[in-house]
Amino acid sequence: MSTTQVPTREELVRRASEAAPVLRANSTWSERNRRLHEDTVAALAEAGVFRLRTPARYGGYEADTGTLLDVVAELGAADGAASWVSSVYCIPTWMACQFPDEVQDEVFATPDVRICGTLSPSAVATPVGGGIRVNGKWGFISGALHAQWQEIIAVLVPEDGEPYPVVALVPLSDLLVVDDWHTSGLKGTGSVSTVAQDVFVPEERVLPLPVVLEGRTASEGNAGTAIYRNPLLPVAAASSVGTMVGLARAAREGFLRRLPTRKITYTAYESQRDAPLTHLQVAEASMKVDQAEFHARRLTSLVDASGVDQEWDLLDRVRARADMGATCRLAKEAVDVLASASGGSSIYEDVPMQRIVRDVQAMTLHALMNPNTNAELYGRVLCGLEPNTQYV
Repeated sequence: MSTTQVPTREELVRRASEAAPVLRANSTWSERNRRLHEDTVAALAEAGVFRLRTPARYGGYEADTGTLLDVVAELGAADGAASWVSSVYCIPTWMACQFPDEVQDEVFATPDVRICGTLSPSAVATPVGGGIRVNGKWGFISGALHAQWQEIIAVLVPEDGEPYPVVALVPLSDLLVVDDWHTSGLKGTGSVSTVAQDVFVPEERVLPLPVVLEGRTASEGNAGTAIYRNPLLPVAAASSVGTMVGLARAAREGFLRRLPTRKITYTAYESQRDAPLTHLQVAEASMKVDQAEFHARRLTSLVDASGVDQEWDLLDRVRARADMGATCRLAKEAVDVLASASGGSSIYEDVPMQRIVRDVQAMTLHALMNPNTNAELYGRVLCGLEPNTQYV
């Protein structure tokens, strides 16, 4: 166990920027092979990405979500898959910090430990002596191929009483990995499925889901650290938006980079940038990129302003999800405008725009990030109704 000097936000963003050329160079390989390139993983580790949410006593940076936004957006401008996996690791790492300190001692003993996970309770657990036994399957486990641990959700069925969901930490070596990630978007994330077959989990590595959802840490070491004392869903939302911001920026930068050498075929425009239509498209997309970043920053500011034992009201909780949904919607709209103006040549593999379009589409289909689902939830509560989900 050790502590390290914590880099500033500017330093972490600079490191991410220095890693970007490696991510960019390997992005096509990662997409074709449906997993991150090992050099990409090494570059992310060198940049300190896997330490962002790790406690300082284990050599981590305890970064706030505003820092996550800036770092992950920088990565997203280079490769959406690498950025997405980086942001996903941050969430189960935060969840691991809710467990007792002796569990954290075990998990964080691995330098640059990578923890993947899910919020879907798609497995069943039964009590056994000293812990639980788990059977089930989880899908969309981004980064599983490079992780050492997985945070799992299962429904615990006790001998007496009602079933209830629990969170558990399991070594990846205890799980079966199913190579089923054949998709149209975020292909490089390696978001495979994992399976538990009679996996035993000791009781110290099991917590009731509501405890984690509320950020009621079982850790003495983290009890006084504000970043570990927020509700899970606002934390997850604030941890996820950076990739969308980065991809939208990448679409704008890529479009403007190609613009001077492109004409509009079958028209008199020898340069696309001379066309008034292009001016309108660039302006519209740029405003949407700025608006997406506004919602992302409002979200991270809300989470980072919260302190230890501060109560979150319901409206703040659902607005956190609404801001995440708005970020996704506006970023996708910006990318769609720019993609529609990029011409037929943009569908070639060596033009990043085609991959950005598919990655953004995939992200907006995520159940917790879907713009329409989040907007409905926000409006429902604004209209005086109770939320129809526990994920707030």
